[in-house]
Amino acid sequence: MTLTDTYTLNNGIKIPKVGFGTWQSASGEEAYNAVKAALEAGYRHIDTAAAYKNEESVGKAIADSGIPREELFITTKLWGVGTTEDAAKALDESLEKLGLDYVDLYLIHWPNPKAFRPDFEKRNLAVWKAMEAGLKAGKTRAIGVSNFHPRHLKPLLKFAEIKPAVNQIMVNPSDQQEEIVSFNVDNNILTEAYSPLGTGKIFEVAELADLANKYNKTIAQVVLRWSLHKGYLPLPKSVTPARIKENAEIFDFDLSIEDIAFIDSLHGKAGLAKNPDEVDF
Repeated sequence: MTLTDTYTLNNGIKIPKVGFGTWQSASGEEAYNAVKAALEAGYRHIDTAAAYKNEESVGKAIADSGIPREELFITTKLWGVGTTEDAAKALDESLEKLGLDYVDLYLIHWPNPKAFRPDFEKRNLAVWKAMEAGLKAGKTRAIGVSNFHPRHLKPLLKFAEIKPAVNQIMVNPSDQQEEIVSFNVDNNILTEAYSPLGTGKIFEVAELADLANKYNKTIAQVVLRWSLHKGYLPLPKSVTPARIKENAEIFDFDLSIEDIAFIDSLHGKAGLAKNPDEVDF
């Protein structure tokens, strides 16, 4: 297995099994240099979002890399708009900032923005229509969601013409969100794992240091390997070139069944995912 090995989405599109996250990478040199380092380390799957406010920097790094567009998989996300028209406009704005003719994956970032509660079902169906239109127009190759629970997905699946290919959620040993993952599996929706290292909190789990020593690997490498063993698609984020490279070196070892089970038992050790119905945005 390598950084270019793929999962196949429910629409037949292939997606690299490990992506590079850019959440909290500041616009400008920080995001640009991080993506540049990731591409140089062999990553071909880059994840950004309108809300990260770094699409222009990510796009510049992609352009300057010289890597053929067809070898890359680029994801961005729709922020808190509520109408079909505004969602269509938002995709065009993201493409312009990225300097791309299309993205490979476009996601609804959150299922229940504060401005649209309690009418999230109506809102999600409205913006989904724009995403389906974007797919048909070739502006994205796949569409999906992020932070959706089954209660948000069920009404969308009932009325959508094109079903979501991906649900990107916070998944790491501290919070596996089993109910959501199980629902994703049952509906042939790929689980992408953002914050696969628990926004850094996972490094404070002492037991993982012992496990890392056992495999002569870093804690990050062990946890990312665990994520792949579970069938997730992890999106590690770093702005440090050495760490970015290190996080990609996870294909030369396997965890034992016992050690996977042990990592499974670390629930709550490094924080839990937010309830999307209660976020303050």
